Amino acid sequence: MHSAEAGDAVDAVFHGLSPRSRYLRFHAPVPRLTASMRRRLTDLDGHRKAAVVAECRRQPIGIARLIATGDDAAEIALAVVDPWQRRGVGTKLIAALSRLATDLRYAELHGDVLGENQPMLHLVRRAFPGARLTRAEDDIVRVTYPLTFELTHEDLVAGLRW
Repeated sequence: MHSAEAGDAVDAVFHGLSPRSRYLRFHAPVPRLTASMRRRLTDLDGHRKAAVVAECRRQPIGIARLIATGDDAAEIALAVVDPWQRRGVGTKLIAALSRLATDLRYAELHGDVLGENQPMLHLVRRAFPGARLTRAEDDIVRVTYPLTFELTHEDLVAGLRW
């Protein structure tokens, strides 16, 4: 998904979140989607900033984003509208985002989860077996997950400089 397609998805998912879900996603009370926040969430280039969307009957019900934090690492974030939470949407979004990150050659995904967000921590443990979860300040749990991908002969040849 690119920036042009992202606006409707971001709007639909944000408005489908309860105040509690918005707090858990953004780590602060977020009563409305400001113009600057919307620009940040829809600023996608398909590589350093990318997203996947889950839909039901052509309506966005969840979105997962990655933002490069280095050459081979990316931060991830996830939101699923309240009626669809705990129904497998987040698991599918995380799996799709992991495949995308692998295709984009990221070696590590990481993100911060509020310690009180037990459903998300449960999802992380299921979706990322072997992920490292460490307590940070302010009841934040930092999730770090190494990705593996196969380096093909074509990748090696493409990386050569003549």
